[in-house]
Amino acid sequence: MGLLEAIVVVYLRMLYYPQGFQFPLQLLNPSVYGVEFLREIATLVMLFSISALVGRKFYTRLAYFLFSFAVWDIFYYIWLKLLLNWPASLLDWDILFLIPITWVGPVLSPLIASLVMLGMAGSILYFDVKGIKINWHFTEWILVILGALIIFFSYIRDYAQLIIQGGYMQRLLSLATDTQFQAEVLKHIPSHYQWGWFGIGIAMILTATFLFIRRSAQNLRH
Repeated sequence: MGLLEAIVVVYLRMLYYPQGFQFPLQLLNPSVYGVEFLREIATLVMLFSISALVGRKFYTRLAYFLFSFAVWDIFYYIWLKLLLNWPASLLDWDILFLIPITWVGPVLSPLIASLVMLGMAGSILYFDVKGIKINWHFTEWILVILGALIIFFSYIRDYAQLIIQGGYMQRLLSLATDTQFQAEVLKHIPSHYQWGWFGIGIAMILTATFLFIRRSAQNLRH
């Protein structure tokens, strides 16, 4: 999946960034943009399908989803490096996702998130194999959900701010063909990633995972 995703990006960059990928973004043809939406939805369906087929219950399915997502994302960047010799640095900015609006951030950030997802998945599967009943407490779920939302905010902040400050909220569904918004995108260069917010989100998820591991380890000893 990582290789196939990277190959699609190779084609897109040949079409829209023949001199190499950089900001500001080049505008996709509306039909291509729609196809990209479908491709991302299809990717999520494939990841959910893997977890549904392999996992026996909710938590193991969640673990396999996180594991598959993380491995896919890591190898996506490995293949981009092999095929395009990109990124030159882990701090290079990238388009991470398009749903519901454009996500952007340094390459290092999704790689860190992937490592955290691997840790979460590994801890769940480890204790499941040991016969411990998997159950994340309410507090742990709150930490994970809030942490994920904060990370999500750090990714969409740039273009959400562009949409809100420009007064485009009422035209949200037609932005792909809005010439005024397109002019804004063509000159917008993200300059500062919200590492502080990202770190808070990661810390919250790691705290929840630590609490789960500590509690499960105690059950294992008993």
